[in-house]
Amino acid sequence: MKKLYKNISYLYSMEDEKALENSYLLIEDNIIYKIGTGICTDTDIDEIVDCTGYLVMPGFINTHHHFYQTLFRNVKEVQSAKLFDWLVYLYEKWKFIDEEAVYNSAIIASYEMIKTGVTTSTDHLYLYPNGNNKIFDAEIKAAQHAGLRFYPTRGSMSLSKKDGGLPPDSVVQTDDEIMQESERVINQYHNREKHSMLRIALAPCSPFSVTKQIMRDTADFSEKNNILIHTHLAETEDEEEFCKEMFGFRPVDYMEEVGWLNERAWFAHMVWLSENDRKKLIKADAGMAHCPSSNMRLGSGIAPVMELKDKLRIGIALDGSASNDCNNMLGEIRNAMLLQRVKNGADAVSPFDVLKMGTVGGARVLRIDDFVGTLKVGNSADFIGFNLNKLEFAGGLSDPLGALVLCDPKQVDLSVINGVMRVQSGIILEDNLESFITKQNEITKRILAK
Repeated sequence: MKKLYKNISYLYSMEDEKALENSYLLIEDNIIYKIGTGICTDTDIDEIVDCTGYLVMPGFINTHHHFYQTLFRNVKEVQSAKLFDWLVYLYEKWKFIDEEAVYNSAIIASYEMIKTGVTTSTDHLYLYPNGNNKIFDAEIKAAQHAGLRFYPTRGSMSLSKKDGGLPPDSVVQTDDEIMQESERVINQYHNREKHSMLRIALAPCSPFSVTKQIMRDTADFSEKNNILIHTHLAETEDEEEFCKEMFGFRPVDYMEEVGWLNERAWFAHMVWLSENDRKKLIKADAGMAHCPSSNMRLGSGIAPVMELKDKLRIGIALDGSASNDCNNMLGEIRNAMLLQRVKNGADAVSPFDVLKMGTVGGARVLRIDDFVGTLKVGNSADFIGFNLNKLEFAGGLSDPLGALVLCDPKQVDLSVINGVMRVQSGIILEDNLESFITKQNEITKRILAK
């Protein structure tokens, strides 16, 4: 089936800052078939969508998240807590999540992201209360329902409070169970084919929440099976002291010790990096998931994005909705620019720079830039559109692309993922969204009361 998106005012491939004006995008099933200007002369077209007044670009790629945390937004007791205190309090609530909670929270996260331009997302699900491994399957089912291109990570924790870690006993697993489940979900779900809608990575929660053996076993499994690996790293100053006391290494040095500094790894946060840390990460060709809103929310610091720009694979990330409290990717990209300007000056980073991190950069981090992240013939039909004739853009169209960052459009007006329209005229195409919202509030109230 061929579908034509015509009369596009500005089409950005994100390979550079140039726009195709008065252009069209022709897709066949889930693949971009043709891009051009003026009138498309193809005659065998099944459906036509008029995009007059629209800016169209690749969809955003979110490189780190915790979908289940949409159940724990704005919890009053930890509104102003630092990371470790925040974790200790919320673990005692998170231990009550189940399959229903994970499914519904993933639906909510997915649609809020899609509304704000995300077409591909990863997720880091790392706690399995009372050994309930099926919550990972529930999350996949939810993302598939929403139509999101999904690259979840099978996370893990094996060190509870009694072992010197932070979580309660009920959410950690043994090393053997972690590796067995890691192998199961890879075998069951991981699709290596180009244009895949579902791939799996492995992700111990953090250097201080699993054993050294799990870190090494995960790295070995990754190398043997060409699987990506992911974890939190160097998020706070406290973490550095914790790792030195627990392992005798600073966080990045510990990653080197357990075999994680390689091209298959990407890390969330990376706020507290020494010059030597940066050199090691660049040499390893590791990836970075930059989480500006979470880092500001928890007071963790400002990641050295400008120092690593053009030297490291860097994507933008929403992080968990209990440390960000929203899933607004447009807002995250805007915050990425503003936070770096606070530290480095107004000319340090441009709107195009952060939009490229949110598209091309994210695709490179997840090693899927051979089919998403840019708009070109042969790539997956993942793109978003903005109606420029609306209040937020009024008076701000001397640079239409820059307006997406500086003028805060709030949401997309069009979203197409794998050739399927998910947002049309600003409306999420989901009949049961209100019921999911109601259910979400019911689940949150029940869990917080425990």
